[in-house]
Amino acid sequence: MPAMTQDAVRMTLEDAAAAIRERRLSPTSLVESCLARIEMLEPRLNAFITVTAELAREQARQAEREIAGGRYKGPLHGIPVAVKDLFATSGIRTTAGSRILAEWVPSEDATVVRRLREAGAVLLGKLGLHEFAYGISSVNPHFGDVRNPWDATKIPGGSSGGSAVAVVAGEAYAALGSDTGGSIRIPASLCGCVGLKPTFGRASLFGAVPLAWSLDHPGPLARTVRDVALAMAAIAGHDSRDPVSVNQPVADLLGGIEEGARQLRVGVPADHVWDECDPAIAAAVRAAIDALARAGALVREVRWPRAAEYAKAASVILGVEARAYHEGAFPGRSSEYGPLVRARLASRGDVDADTYARSMKLLREARAGGADRDLDGVDVLAMPTVPTRAWTIEQAKEIGRPSEWTRITQIFDLTGQPAISVPCGMDPAGLPIGLQFAARMWDEAGALRAARAYELVRGPFPLPPLDG
Repeated sequence: MPAMTQDAVRMTLEDAAAAIRERRLSPTSLVESCLARIEMLEPRLNAFITVTAELAREQARQAEREIAGGRYKGPLHGIPVAVKDLFATSGIRTTAGSRILAEWVPSEDATVVRRLREAGAVLLGKLGLHEFAYGISSVNPHFGDVRNPWDATKIPGGSSGGSAVAVVAGEAYAALGSDTGGSIRIPASLCGCVGLKPTFGRASLFGAVPLAWSLDHPGPLARTVRDVALAMAAIAGHDSRDPVSVNQPVADLLGGIEEGARQLRVGVPADHVWDECDPAIAAAVRAAIDALARAGALVREVRWPRAAEYAKAASVILGVEARAYHEGAFPGRSSEYGPLVRARLASRGDVDADTYARSMKLLREARAGGADRDLDGVDVLAMPTVPTRAWTIEQAKEIGRPSEWTRITQIFDLTGQPAISVPCGMDPAGLPIGLQFAARMWDEAGALRAARAYELVRGPFPLPPLDG
């Protein structure tokens, strides 16, 4: 790959946007750089299910004409992005990583895709995922396994594995994912990028293939916190076509993002999050929190007695609602499902109505202010994103393999509070570790500020050595 192309794909979204705005780079050159990168890396990584090369070139040319004509739309104008292949795209197949939807070509975009396009973003294609988003590994029997860019024998996390891989590998400047039990934050953690799950109802679910209606959250992944904030600002906002969308004002997500660690009040939960946590991961996360404290953050331990209850309720709701969504095809078309998802659907039909009702009652209470009270006296909670080291791809294919992957992340899918994962180190196998911050309902700006404060303390995070 030519040096200029390599330099371009290593840029942050924000730097690429500045280069476009100042006419130092063109959208077409950025698109060609990304397409060249995709061509070089896809045989190894398999982040994409569908590459929309000609559409991307056409959209880049249109962006150039608009910018030349003085119609600059903002920081996503002309920026190449990609979206998880469960968000509907007009005229482009949307598979949800499944055989059942393998030939579905929607007639209109999902709202979050439409908003990216309205912001001027250029669509490179659709990204790989765990089948129907129902898993944490992104191994996929229908479209091939997505592979971790740091070690291709390992999983990238899931279900938004392709989204994390694409941004870390320099194939796209930002990506859309979805998060029901941790599916944005888990791959962000394992691949070494930033992933934000916004408040439930902040970004529209219209046009997204559901996993569990009460828990699904669309959100962005990118290489830096500021880049994630830019992408989030583009997709956030009320949508009357989504019944769970909330008409809540969206704050200026970059306004206070550079305030740093000084006087940031950080609560470190004493309950649940450190249980079953790999010692190397726990040590890296605690060291990151200590670094924030040395930089001026006010760090204190807090009690979080409902954490385990939240996590259990999230698991119950996800299992019941996923089974309900698939009742039209499962078990009648069970042979068309991959073995992992087929086994999961078969095992999730035994939850009684009382248990589901109690779990939903806890969800409503948490989102009505109960969970925010757990942050009394602090601005954010800080903890590991994933307590477990990455499996090999072969391990991930073992049906019924015990997992603690979502025991922390799924809490915030239940409470609906915004949560973000930012890289904070490497495990002994050389794979990234994620530090997670969670804030109060509707306070994405607070979560972003905390993550950026740590990013400033940490300094630049390396990208995987993929150019050799």
